[in-house]
Amino acid sequence: MIEGRAGYDDARRSGRITDLSNEPWVRDTDVAYYDTNGRVVGFPVAIEGWGLGYNRDLLRRAGIDPGTLVNIAGIKAAFEKIDSMKTQLGIDAVVSMAAGPGMAWVTGLHGVNSYLTLGLPYNDSTRYIDMMLKGQVDNARLTKFAEYYNLLFRYSNRNTTLTGGYDQQLGDFAIGRTVFIHQGNWTDPTFAELGVNFEMGYVPHAFLNETTNGIFVGAPSWYLVNARSNPQGIEEAKKFLTAMASTPEGHDYMVNKAGMVPAFNSVKLQPSGYFSKAVQQYSSQSRIYAWQQNEMPDGFGINILGPIFSQMAAGQIDTTEFVRLFTQAVAGIK
Repeated sequence: MIEGRAGYDDARRSGRITDLSNEPWVRDTDVAYYDTNGRVVGFPVAIEGWGLGYNRDLLRRAGIDPGTLVNIAGIKAAFEKIDSMKTQLGIDAVVSMAAGPGMAWVTGLHGVNSYLTLGLPYNDSTRYIDMMLKGQVDNARLTKFAEYYNLLFRYSNRNTTLTGGYDQQLGDFAIGRTVFIHQGNWTDPTFAELGVNFEMGYVPHAFLNETTNGIFVGAPSWYLVNARSNPQGIEEAKKFLTAMASTPEGHDYMVNKAGMVPAFNSVKLQPSGYFSKAVQQYSSQSRIYAWQQNEMPDGFGINILGPIFSQMAAGQIDTTEFVRLFTQAVAGIK
């Protein structure tokens, strides 16, 4: 299994890539993994997505229409109103956010992807990741991005944001102590285990002035067929993947047993989790932006950019310094 360019490069160097371009499931998905020669080499495990998750009941009680949260003006107005109603709503903070130890994937990967793809046509623009890989940033866009994440930090529970782990972040949202959460639909099984039954949905991480009415959707990983296996093993592996993508048993496994949002258009089963339903709805309406965070060099997002978010979350730097440090880090990208 690979998660992006770094995994693909490693598999290519070790001779583990098999051409899957002629497999029948290729025509049934939009998110297969293509190599640099245009061959399909990766079977998408599922699709996942994230936006700014919300508790629909709390938004309704606050008198806020989620349809208005598609630009930074709408986000700011909602945060300010909700913050003024904390006692009335019975909440501790507006947003359940994480930027502490072990949580840099929330900011340094998923957060940075907001900067990379928000508002761009799906799979039709690599403008900002191309700039980044050349050591460059768009200063105006990065400034708006920094201001948005600083807003998330300011309206979050400080202890959870700075020291809480994954469980604490989800727990605050699950018991109704926050209205929003910065997480993806992979949280659905946890919320089901916790017995959470309020309705949830997504609004965009809309940090720009203009409307950006979409969330980030993509395949989190892909299965490869190991070219170093024996010929019989390769053929059996291909049959297995085809069966997963095209049979009732495979569809039942993906949706009901594994709780995934399938990457194949022919699957008609509906996921049970609210966030997964939202991902499927955004995807079916083509209101989605790509994942490009995994195109950064291995470790760059978590180890280099993640700590910069942590400094801003802790109030050690402001947005101007965030932009300076981020720009400096990108200039030295390898």
